[in-house]
Amino acid sequence: MKKLTAIWLSLLLVMGVLAGCAGAETDHKAKGSQNKETATAAFPVSIKDAAGKTVEIKEQPKRIVSLIPSNTEVAYALGLGDKMVGRSDFDNYPKEVEKVEKIGGLEFNVEKVISLKPDLVLAHASQLGSKDGFKQLEDAGIQVLTVNDATSFQDVYKSINMIGEAAGVKEASTKLVDEMKTKLNDIKKQAEGISKDKQKTVFVEVSGAPEIYTTGKNTFMDEMLSVIHAKNAAGDQTGWVQMTEESIIKRNPDVIVTIDGSSLADLKKRDGWNALKAVKEKQVFQLNTDLASRPGPRLIEGVEALAKNVYPDTFK
Repeated sequence: MKKLTAIWLSLLLVMGVLAGCAGAETDHKAKGSQNKETATAAFPVSIKDAAGKTVEIKEQPKRIVSLIPSNTEVAYALGLGDKMVGRSDFDNYPKEVEKVEKIGGLEFNVEKVISLKPDLVLAHASQLGSKDGFKQLEDAGIQVLTVNDATSFQDVYKSINMIGEAAGVKEASTKLVDEMKTKLNDIKKQAEGISKDKQKTVFVEVSGAPEIYTTGKNTFMDEMLSVIHAKNAAGDQTGWVQMTEESIIKRNPDVIVTIDGSSLADLKKRDGWNALKAVKEKQVFQLNTDLASRPGPRLIEGVEALAKNVYPDTFK
Protein backbone atom coordinates (compact mmCIF):
# COMPACT_ATOMS: atom_id res chain seq x y z
CA MET A 1 0.00 0.00 0.00
CA LYS A 2 2.84 2.36 0.92
CA LYS A 3 4.55 1.54 -2.38
CA LEU A 4 1.36 2.37 -4.36
CA THR A 5 1.04 5.65 -2.45
CA ALA A 6 4.65 6.57 -3.27
CA ILE A 7 4.12 5.80 -6.96
CA TRP A 8 0.92 7.88 -6.98
CA LEU A 9 2.71 10.84 -5.35
CA SER A 10 5.54 10.55 -7.86
CA LEU A 11 3.06 10.65 -10.74
CA LEU A 12 1.38 13.71 -9.26
CA LEU A 13 4.78 15.43 -8.93
CA VAL A 14 5.70 14.64 -12.53
CA MET A 15 2.29 15.87 -13.73
CA GLY A 16 2.81 19.07 -11.72
CA VAL A 17 6.25 19.64 -13.26
CA LEU A 18 4.90 18.99 -16.76
CA ALA A 19 2.03 21.35 -16.14
CA GLY A 20 4.47 23.96 -14.88
CA CYS A 21 6.64 23.54 -17.98
CA ALA A 22 3.59 23.79 -20.19
CA GLY A 23 2.53 26.92 -18.33
CA ALA A 24 5.99 28.43 -18.69
CA GLU A 25 6.00 27.61 -22.40
CA THR A 26 2.58 29.20 -22.78
CA ASP A 27 3.78 32.30 -20.91
CA HIS A 28 6.90 32.45 -23.10
CA LYS A 29 4.82 32.19 -26.26
CA ALA A 30 2.39 34.77 -24.95
CA LYS A 31 5.24 37.19 -24.17
CA GLY A 32 6.79 36.56 -27.59
CA SER A 33 3.46 37.21 -29.23
CA GLN A 34 2.98 40.32 -27.11
CA ASN A 35 6.41 41.67 -28.10
CA LYS A 36 5.62 41.02 -31.75
CA GLU A 37 2.28 42.76 -31.42
CA THR A 38 3.97 45.72 -29.67
CA ALA A 39 6.50 46.04 -32.50
CA THR A 40 3.71 45.77 -35.06
CA ALA A 41 1.69 48.39 -33.20
CA ALA A 42 4.67 50.79 -33.42
CA PHE A 43 4.26 50.96 -37.18
CA PRO A 44 3.83 52.85 -39.37
CA VAL A 45 6.38 55.41 -38.18
CA SER A 46 7.42 58.76 -39.64
CA ILE A 47 10.99 59.92 -39.00
CA LYS A 48 12.59 63.16 -40.14
CA ASP A 49 16.13 62.14 -41.00
CA ALA A 50 19.43 64.00 -41.44
CA ALA A 51 18.72 64.57 -45.13
CA GLY A 52 15.73 66.68 -44.11
CA LYS A 53 13.18 64.27 -45.52
CA THR A 54 10.38 62.48 -43.70
CA VAL A 55 10.84 58.72 -44.00
CA GLU A 56 7.65 56.68 -43.75
CA ILE A 57 8.23 53.10 -42.60
CA LYS A 58 5.03 51.07 -42.86
CA GLU A 59 6.18 47.75 -41.36
CA GLN A 60 8.95 46.55 -39.09
CA PRO A 61 12.04 45.98 -41.31
CA LYS A 62 13.12 42.37 -41.76
CA ARG A 63 16.17 42.96 -43.97
CA ILE A 64 18.61 45.81 -43.18
CA VAL A 65 21.67 47.14 -45.00
CA SER A 66 24.09 49.49 -43.21
CA LEU A 67 26.33 51.80 -45.21
CA ILE A 68 28.66 52.89 -42.41
CA PRO A 69 30.37 51.12 -39.44
CA SER A 70 28.79 53.27 -36.71
CA ASN A 71 25.27 52.39 -37.88
CA THR A 72 26.25 48.73 -37.99
CA GLU A 73 27.57 48.76 -34.42
CA VAL A 74 24.38 50.42 -33.21
CA ALA A 75 22.23 47.89 -35.07
CA TYR A 76 24.02 44.94 -33.47
CA ALA A 77 23.90 46.55 -30.02
CA LEU A 78 20.12 46.81 -30.46
CA GLY A 79 19.84 43.09 -31.25
CA LEU A 80 19.31 43.52 -34.99
CA GLY A 81 22.20 41.31 -36.09
CA ASP A 82 19.91 38.61 -37.51
CA LYS A 83 18.33 41.21 -39.81
CA MET A 84 21.58 42.51 -41.28
CA VAL A 85 21.97 41.44 -44.92
CA GLY A 86 24.53 44.00 -46.09
CA ARG A 87 27.31 46.15 -44.64
CA SER A 88 30.20 48.39 -45.71
CA ASP A 89 33.70 47.13 -46.46
CA PHE A 90 35.00 48.98 -43.39
CA ASP A 91 32.79 47.23 -40.83
CA ASN A 92 34.86 45.25 -38.33
CA TYR A 93 32.73 45.05 -35.19
CA PRO A 94 31.21 42.91 -33.84
CA LYS A 95 32.98 39.83 -35.22
CA GLU A 96 29.69 38.35 -36.51
CA VAL A 97 29.50 41.16 -39.07
CA GLU A 98 32.27 39.47 -41.08
CA LYS A 99 29.68 36.93 -42.28
CA VAL A 100 27.44 39.66 -43.71
CA GLU A 101 27.61 40.56 -47.41
CA LYS A 102 29.80 43.56 -48.30
CA ILE A 103 28.29 46.36 -50.39
CA GLY A 104 31.34 48.58 -50.99
CA GLY A 105 33.21 51.34 -49.23
CA LEU A 106 32.78 55.10 -49.49
CA GLU A 107 31.15 54.57 -52.87
CA PHE A 108 28.64 51.80 -52.19
CA ASN A 109 27.51 49.43 -54.95
CA VAL A 110 23.90 50.41 -55.67
CA GLU A 111 23.16 47.28 -57.71
CA LYS A 112 24.56 45.08 -54.95
CA VAL A 113 22.40 46.76 -52.32
CA ILE A 114 19.26 46.38 -54.47
CA SER A 115 20.05 42.69 -55.07
CA LEU A 116 20.01 42.07 -51.31
CA LYS A 117 16.34 43.19 -51.23
CA PRO A 118 16.48 45.22 -48.01
CA ASP A 119 13.42 46.99 -46.69
CA LEU A 120 15.62 49.51 -44.83
CA VAL A 121 19.00 51.05 -45.66
CA LEU A 122 20.81 52.87 -42.85
CA ALA A 123 22.77 55.69 -44.48
CA HIS A 124 24.64 58.55 -42.80
CA ALA A 125 24.81 62.33 -43.07
CA SER A 126 28.47 62.09 -44.10
CA GLN A 127 27.30 60.31 -47.27
CA LEU A 128 24.94 63.02 -48.53
CA GLY A 129 27.26 63.42 -51.51
CA SER A 130 25.87 60.06 -52.67
CA LYS A 131 22.34 61.43 -53.21
CA ASP A 132 22.14 59.90 -56.68
CA GLY A 133 22.79 56.47 -55.18
CA PHE A 134 20.16 57.06 -52.50
CA LYS A 135 17.64 58.08 -55.17
CA GLN A 136 18.28 54.89 -57.12
CA LEU A 137 17.59 52.87 -53.98
CA GLU A 138 14.39 54.82 -53.27
CA ASP A 139 13.28 54.42 -56.89
CA ALA A 140 13.69 50.66 -56.36
CA GLY A 141 11.20 50.90 -53.49
CA ILE A 142 13.78 50.74 -50.69
CA GLN A 143 13.49 52.98 -47.63
CA VAL A 144 16.68 54.97 -46.99
CA LEU A 145 17.14 56.51 -43.54
CA THR A 146 19.98 59.04 -43.27
CA VAL A 147 21.23 58.98 -39.68
CA ASN A 148 22.51 62.26 -38.20
CA ASP A 149 26.18 63.10 -37.95
CA ALA A 150 27.44 63.19 -34.38
CA THR A 151 29.93 65.50 -32.72
CA SER A 152 28.72 64.98 -29.14
CA PHE A 153 27.30 62.27 -26.93
CA GLN A 154 23.85 63.83 -27.24
CA ASP A 155 24.12 63.43 -31.02
CA VAL A 156 25.05 59.76 -30.56
CA TYR A 157 22.05 59.17 -28.31
CA LYS A 158 19.86 60.78 -30.97
CA SER A 159 21.21 58.52 -33.74
CA ILE A 160 20.78 55.39 -31.59
CA ASN A 161 17.16 56.31 -30.86
CA MET A 162 16.54 57.09 -34.54
CA ILE A 163 17.75 53.63 -35.60
CA GLY A 164 15.80 52.01 -32.75
CA GLU A 165 12.56 53.69 -33.82
CA ALA A 166 13.06 52.85 -37.50
CA ALA A 167 13.75 49.19 -36.71
CA GLY A 168 10.92 48.77 -34.20
CA VAL A 169 13.19 48.32 -31.17
CA LYS A 170 12.63 51.63 -29.43
CA GLU A 171 12.66 50.00 -25.98
CA ALA A 172 16.10 48.51 -26.66
CA SER A 173 17.48 51.84 -27.91
CA THR A 174 16.18 53.68 -24.83
CA LYS A 175 17.81 51.06 -22.60
CA LEU A 176 21.12 51.29 -24.46
CA VAL A 177 21.19 55.08 -24.22
CA ASP A 178 20.38 54.94 -20.50
CA GLU A 179 23.23 52.47 -19.93
CA MET A 180 25.66 54.71 -21.80
CA LYS A 181 24.58 57.75 -19.79
CA THR A 182 25.02 55.86 -16.52
CA LYS A 183 28.55 54.72 -17.42
CA LEU A 184 29.51 58.20 -18.58
CA ASN A 185 28.21 59.71 -15.34
CA ASP A 186 30.26 57.19 -13.35
CA ILE A 187 33.39 58.35 -15.17
CA LYS A 188 32.48 61.99 -14.51
CA LYS A 189 32.13 61.26 -10.79
CA GLN A 190 35.58 59.64 -10.70
CA ALA A 191 37.04 62.66 -12.48
CA GLU A 192 35.65 65.05 -9.87
CA GLY A 193 38.65 64.19 -7.69
CA ILE A 194 41.00 65.84 -10.21
CA SER A 195 41.46 69.46 -9.16
CA LYS A 196 41.89 72.23 -11.72
CA ASP A 197 45.59 72.68 -10.94
CA LYS A 198 46.16 68.95 -11.52
CA GLN A 199 44.44 68.83 -14.91
CA LYS A 200 46.72 67.72 -17.73
CA THR A 201 46.91 69.25 -21.20
CA VAL A 202 46.45 66.60 -23.89
CA PHE A 203 47.28 66.78 -27.59
CA VAL A 204 45.28 64.30 -29.68
CA GLU A 205 46.71 63.35 -33.06
CA VAL A 206 43.99 62.03 -35.36
CA SER A 207 46.18 62.03 -38.46
CA GLY A 208 49.97 61.80 -38.50
CA ALA A 209 52.81 63.53 -40.34
CA PRO A 210 53.34 65.08 -42.78
CA GLU A 211 49.84 66.59 -42.44
CA ILE A 212 49.04 66.43 -38.75
CA TYR A 213 45.41 66.87 -37.75
CA THR A 214 43.92 67.27 -34.29
CA THR A 215 40.52 68.00 -32.79
CA GLY A 216 39.42 71.32 -31.37
CA LYS A 217 36.09 72.37 -29.87
CA ASN A 218 32.78 70.81 -30.98
CA THR A 219 34.27 67.34 -31.43
CA PHE A 220 33.92 64.02 -29.63
CA MET A 221 37.48 64.10 -28.44
CA ASP A 222 37.10 67.56 -26.91
CA GLU A 223 34.02 66.36 -25.01
CA MET A 224 35.82 63.19 -23.93
CA LEU A 225 38.73 65.24 -22.57
CA SER A 226 36.28 67.51 -20.76
CA VAL A 227 34.56 64.49 -19.16
CA ILE A 228 37.83 63.24 -17.63
CA HIS A 229 38.89 66.75 -16.52
CA ALA A 230 41.72 67.15 -19.03
CA LYS A 231 42.53 70.22 -21.14
CA ASN A 232 42.53 70.04 -24.93
CA ALA A 233 45.87 71.37 -26.27
CA ALA A 234 43.90 72.53 -29.33
CA GLY A 235 40.99 73.88 -27.31
CA ASP A 236 41.35 77.28 -28.98
CA GLN A 237 40.52 75.67 -32.35
CA THR A 238 37.18 74.39 -33.70
CA GLY A 239 36.49 71.04 -35.37
CA TRP A 240 39.19 68.95 -37.04
CA VAL A 241 42.18 71.21 -37.73
CA GLN A 242 45.59 70.85 -39.32
CA MET A 243 48.48 71.84 -37.07
CA THR A 244 52.18 72.31 -37.74
CA GLU A 245 54.82 70.51 -35.71
CA GLU A 246 56.15 73.90 -34.59
CA SER A 247 52.73 74.83 -33.19
CA ILE A 248 52.50 71.52 -31.29
CA ILE A 249 55.99 72.00 -29.84
CA LYS A 250 55.00 75.51 -28.73
CA ARG A 251 51.91 74.13 -26.95
CA ASN A 252 54.13 71.57 -25.14
CA PRO A 253 51.38 69.16 -23.97
CA ASP A 254 51.62 66.99 -20.84
CA VAL A 255 50.24 64.00 -22.74
CA ILE A 256 50.09 63.01 -26.42
CA VAL A 257 47.45 60.56 -27.62
CA THR A 258 47.45 59.25 -31.18
CA ILE A 259 44.40 57.55 -32.66
CA ASP A 260 45.54 57.09 -36.26
CA GLY A 261 47.58 53.93 -35.74
CA SER A 262 50.94 55.69 -36.22
CA SER A 263 54.07 54.19 -34.72
CA LEU A 264 54.78 55.74 -31.33
CA ALA A 265 58.51 55.28 -31.93
CA ASP A 266 58.32 57.30 -35.18
CA LEU A 267 56.27 60.01 -33.48
CA LYS A 268 58.87 60.45 -30.74
CA LYS A 269 61.66 60.78 -33.35
CA ARG A 270 60.17 63.84 -35.04
CA ASP A 271 62.42 66.91 -35.12
CA GLY A 272 62.23 68.81 -31.85
CA TRP A 273 59.72 66.46 -30.24
CA ASN A 274 62.29 65.05 -27.82
CA ALA A 275 62.00 68.40 -25.99
CA LEU A 276 58.25 67.95 -25.44
CA LYS A 277 57.19 67.33 -21.86
CA ALA A 278 54.98 64.40 -22.94
CA VAL A 279 57.88 62.69 -24.74
CA LYS A 280 60.43 63.33 -21.98
CA GLU A 281 58.07 61.96 -19.32
CA LYS A 282 56.96 59.02 -21.50
CA GLN A 283 53.37 60.19 -21.66
CA VAL A 284 52.72 59.24 -25.30
CA PHE A 285 49.94 56.73 -25.87
CA GLN A 286 48.00 55.05 -28.63
CA LEU A 287 44.20 54.77 -28.51
CA ASN A 288 42.02 52.45 -30.59
CA THR A 289 40.72 54.59 -33.48
CA ASP A 290 37.28 52.97 -33.50
CA LEU A 291 36.74 53.51 -29.77
CA ALA A 292 37.75 57.15 -29.97
CA SER A 293 36.08 58.29 -33.17
CA ARG A 294 33.25 55.93 -34.16
CA PRO A 295 29.95 57.41 -32.91
CA GLY A 296 28.37 54.35 -31.38
CA PRO A 297 27.93 52.38 -28.14
CA ARG A 298 31.67 51.73 -27.69
CA LEU A 299 32.50 55.43 -27.30
CA ILE A 300 32.21 54.96 -23.54
CA GLU A 301 35.01 52.38 -23.74
CA GLY A 302 37.01 55.05 -25.56
CA VAL A 303 36.48 57.51 -22.70
CA GLU A 304 37.56 54.86 -20.18
CA ALA A 305 40.72 54.02 -22.17
CA LEU A 306 41.57 57.71 -22.52
CA ALA A 307 41.04 58.30 -18.79
CA LYS A 308 43.29 55.38 -17.81
CA ASN A 309 46.10 56.65 -20.05
CA VAL A 310 45.91 60.27 -18.93
CA TYR A 311 45.17 59.68 -15.22
CA PRO A 312 46.28 56.11 -14.38
CA ASP A 313 46.22 56.78 -10.62
CA THR A 314 42.61 57.97 -10.68
CA PHE A 315 41.18 55.51 -13.19
CA LYS A 316 42.47 52.04 -12.30
